[in-house]
Amino acid sequence: MTLFKSTLSISLITLVSRVSGLIREMLFAAYFGASSQTDAFFVAFRIPNLLRRLFAEGALSQAFIPVLSEVKTKKGESACKLLSLKILIVLLCLLSSIVVLGVIFADYIVLAMSAGFQGDEATNDLSINLTRLMFPYILFISLSALISGIQNTFSEYKLPAFIPVILNVAFIASIVLLAPVLDQPIYCLAIGVITGGIAQLTLQIWGLNRIGFFKDTKQNITLLLNSKFLDENVRKIVRIFIPATFAVSIAQISIIINTNIASRLETGSISWLSYADRIMEFPTALLGVALGTVLLPNLANAWSAGKSQRISDLIDWGLKLVFFLALPISVIVYNLAVPLASVIFHYGAFSDYDLDKSAMAISAYSVGIIGLISVKIVAPGFYARQEIKIPVMVGILTLIITQVLNFILVPIYQHAGLAYAISIAACINAILLLSILIRKKIYRPNKSWFMFVAKIIIGCIVVYFVSAYMSEILDWKAMRTQPLERIFYFAVMLVTCLVAYLSVTKIIGINFKNLVKQ
Repeated sequence: MTLFKSTLSISLITLVSRVSGLIREMLFAAYFGASSQTDAFFVAFRIPNLLRRLFAEGALSQAFIPVLSEVKTKKGESACKLLSLKILIVLLCLLSSIVVLGVIFADYIVLAMSAGFQGDEATNDLSINLTRLMFPYILFISLSALISGIQNTFSEYKLPAFIPVILNVAFIASIVLLAPVLDQPIYCLAIGVITGGIAQLTLQIWGLNRIGFFKDTKQNITLLLNSKFLDENVRKIVRIFIPATFAVSIAQISIIINTNIASRLETGSISWLSYADRIMEFPTALLGVALGTVLLPNLANAWSAGKSQRISDLIDWGLKLVFFLALPISVIVYNLAVPLASVIFHYGAFSDYDLDKSAMAISAYSVGIIGLISVKIVAPGFYARQEIKIPVMVGILTLIITQVLNFILVPIYQHAGLAYAISIAACINAILLLSILIRKKIYRPNKSWFMFVAKIIIGCIVVYFVSAYMSEILDWKAMRTQPLERIFYFAVMLVTCLVAYLSVTKIIGINFKNLVKQ
């Protein structure tokens, strides 16, 4: 299967995941709106999510997948399975300890995340209780994410991409079935998180069995018992994991600081930002995560085989797809923020005021789409080479830039200032990493890039005026009681913008078929 077909396959499955996620958010917004209770939930849910990104989808995967790919290439599948088993055991022990500590010290964790809640005892207590209930989720989802990495190494991408659907279904079921019967409906979300996490891990274990991971189980256990547990490869993963943890934790520290700042702003700020963030996950997952998932093991294999030109070609292919697709998406989302928020969130308890505030955050986040997705392409260029120091240093600089921007922008734009700061810093982060890849000659762009970007910008200018004009045609607040009409008109606007962009870029000479070949 070609890289594009693998990416497309993941993107289509991810599309199902994100559509189910949007249904989840529609129900969430309609039932709970944006209030102190939703702020409390988003803070509580953000904590295990931060740790999940740190231990599984972030630092550990960056250390684990390149080494695992190297072992598979040089020593075969048996050695690869043995190493995977060892890391799973290490992660299980580590995360179990963290879950216990998290439940015990939940009040201090909430204080660190949202000091602004201290003036509201009910919101603070609710956030602490929800944190304690949901903290075990980190164990289930982190093991699940690590298993995804194992499956990706064996070129199995579909099931890992489908896994988020399970959590969305659990969320939807909990809102529909439990919210109406609970004295405090917000607790149904915590139940949905835990049941979803258990279901995700169960399905992932089945997926491991499907690729033959548990074949010759007795032999693997014998090898595990008779081999040195902390062997060279385990130690290598740990050596990479420690600085990688620091690199990933920089981004998480930025999120913690931003959440803390948002907790001191107007009630609902955390919720508005969280709703907007869900929208941003749609393009970043469909394109960035899908490409990053496919590229990292392929880059690692190319590095292990000493194919430097292959590494450059892979990065070039990924970046061209990102620029071609992410730039117009950014323009469309920026101009259609109100229609987009109206179609997805403007129901039930979600007020006109919530619509305006969420749309402000969506527009602010859209500025950073190109940066957020590009990082998924350029960062694996370092991780595949087991080189972590440079992303760490760039990450520290990005954190500083983000907080300087917060200081400047939050007084002007309030909660949207936090989103603008993240967006601008994400673009700077991507530019710095890309420039280092070029300077170190890991990536060698050709001369056609200038004309390629110029043509994309022309297409984006056309899309900007088309989307700006169309966004002003309808009064979206007045259509609150007409959900089907809203969806129809938004779909027409979206298709019109995409057709305009694709038509213009084709006329001026961008061949999409050639672009996707790899």
